Amino acid sequence: MADDMEKTEEPTSKKIEDARKEGNVPKSQDTSSFVTLLVAVIAVYAFTFFITSRLHYLYEYYISFVGTPLTKNLIFEIGFVSLRELVFMIVPVASIVAVSGILAGVMQFGFVFTTKPLTPDLKKIDPIKGFGKLFGLKKLIEGIKITAKVIIVFSIAFYFLITYIKELPTVINYNLMEQMQWLAEKIIILVLIMLLIFFILGMIDLMIVRYQYFKDLKMSKQEIKDEYKQMEGDPHIKAKIRQVQMQIAQKRMMSELPSADVIITNPTHYAVALRYDKERESAPVVVAKGVDNIALKIKEIGRDNLIQIIENPPLARQLYGSAELGEIIPENLYKAVAEVLAFVFRSKNKALN
Repeated sequence: MADDMEKTEEPTSKKIEDARKEGNVPKSQDTSSFVTLLVAVIAVYAFTFFITSRLHYLYEYYISFVGTPLTKNLIFEIGFVSLRELVFMIVPVASIVAVSGILAGVMQFGFVFTTKPLTPDLKKIDPIKGFGKLFGLKKLIEGIKITAKVIIVFSIAFYFLITYIKELPTVINYNLMEQMQWLAEKIIILVLIMLLIFFILGMIDLMIVRYQYFKDLKMSKQEIKDEYKQMEGDPHIKAKIRQVQMQIAQKRMMSELPSADVIITNPTHYAVALRYDKERESAPVVVAKGVDNIALKIKEIGRDNLIQIIENPPLARQLYGSAELGEIIPENLYKAVAEVLAFVFRSKNKALN
């Protein structure tokens, strides 16, 4: 029994889907940060010319006021123009970065929309549980991860910064354009290195997060059994459903019964109604079949509709056991059924004559 309670089994698809509905998904913050940073760098590079042109416009705009007395209206105008240009420069890049942040999450766990995390829950503000989470194993691991990332990033950045500082005595002898070119090259190298580091950290964090996520969702054998029972439904309800389905099938079967040509019976137990339409069917079709009370009902409806009833116990049992409702009879019964139908059709013809 103890083994059944140990969480050793992989989570079922239903368990994962239920977790998603509650907003519990494997999201790596580092992976999202890398994607967002990468898109931000690309967006800034793509809008460099546009941003530069707006800055140049602002520079000329400010220069045009040199020597002009400042008034309240002028200060308001300068502030408005500055804010407008700032919005023009920031909004395109910020919009792209915001969308990339959403897409970074969608790429990790697909699209999930749920309001469950927003639902008030008093358990979430339980101070005892909250205190336990502050000093839990997860928080300890998260703290170690953050500390390790900060140390790695700052150590590599510091190493390259020291390398660049060592080059400064040589760079001082460059002209302004060469110095600007040197600075741009170093910034690009540093950005690429930082992106590479964030990519590696993001992939590692993604693997850790997904491992921890599926580990937390692991189930015990008893939980899997309970879930299976829940999915299967209550046995009493299932029995009721089967009963209703049988009733519907019987009603449909009885409604088809008047189209039968013959009913083959065992006098007390079996009854199988057959129809043979040469134009529509290649062989006789089972219209209805049943045992005991249903067999009696079939014979009763057959008599009401003047359908001939033939007693043939062996054939009735064979047809009931091997012929499916609504389908043609098995090939091995063709000859026996053909003899019965021939007799029925001859009887009908004599009656007409």
